[in-house]
Amino acid sequence: MLESLKFRLSRRQTMLGLGAALAATACKGADGAVAQGAESLPAGWSMGEALPFPVQEIYPCLHEGAIHLAGGFVAENGQITGPTDAHHAWRDDGLGWRAQAPLPVARHHPHLVSFGGQLHTFGGYQSSAPDRIWESQGTGWRLNPAAGRWETAPALPRPCAEAVLLTDASGALHLMGGRSPAGEANAAWSDQTDQAHHFVLTGIDGRWEKAAPCLSARNSAAGAAIGGNLHVVGGRSVAGGNTAAHEVYDAAEARWRQAAPMPQAQGGLAAAALGGKLYAFGGEFFDNGGGVYPQAWIYDPASDAWAAIAPMPHPRHGLGAVTLDGAIHVIGGALKAGGVETSARVEIYRP
Repeated sequence: MLESLKFRLSRRQTMLGLGAALAATACKGADGAVAQGAESLPAGWSMGEALPFPVQEIYPCLHEGAIHLAGGFVAENGQITGPTDAHHAWRDDGLGWRAQAPLPVARHHPHLVSFGGQLHTFGGYQSSAPDRIWESQGTGWRLNPAAGRWETAPALPRPCAEAVLLTDASGALHLMGGRSPAGEANAAWSDQTDQAHHFVLTGIDGRWEKAAPCLSARNSAAGAAIGGNLHVVGGRSVAGGNTAAHEVYDAAEARWRQAAPMPQAQGGLAAAALGGKLYAFGGEFFDNGGGVYPQAWIYDPASDAWAAIAPMPHPRHGLGAVTLDGAIHVIGGALKAGGVETSARVEIYRP
């Protein structure tokens, strides 16, 4: 049975007052892949192999030809039970999602990234008790596949979660934005504040160093590296809500610039690069009863312009997007705003 911390959660509890009663059918996402195959899907979309369990608030990545997923909020019977330490990998070999060495500790929002030829995870939140769900972390781990365990990696300069982590053309790793504790308190989501900080790690055994701060403070953004530039799109802040901001960092010149904003403000989205273009998917909103964005977008750096692509078959937020073999795998997330209807769906977009 999937191991996770067993207590009832609701996303953004203190801020949003979302109830803990979730749709009982949500956990059927793992079984729904069979039925989904018969659906009429928007152009370019197909169904992938469902995850072993429903999960949201994830940052999957590509490493050595496989998609890796570790941590996140898991659900049973449609209800979030807590963070997990589970780690699975998938490659296109017909063998499905396979269990890998679990994280040392269960975390939600852990930033999984392939860096320096090794699989790493940094930051995220731990949940030691029902009243300490959002304990921001700064520790990092790297996977030792020969030993089948995670080992210590350079710790972040400060605890951080809900950030964007990307590698530049030189191979350096950048952490941009997110949320970190405002003071000594570090237990509730309201203890964290939106950040514009930017840190860089140039070697797997190096130290994180400060870099030019982002142009705006935000969390739950997404991004991708294209042509030597790091693109950070969407996200949200407590003060301003969802944003359409699009900021680009030129690592060679060590400076930020504004690029064309997204066609609409979307926070809690996922993004990936393919063919020199940026693709963005999903996200959530909380006004007017809340919901999830079905819209998906493509950005062309050559023209600095966005365009719509076929919408997601099943709109989600708190999801991940990973490019593999000319297609983007859109993974997990939740079908409704907050913790409601966490999903095991994997949908694949091929331009």
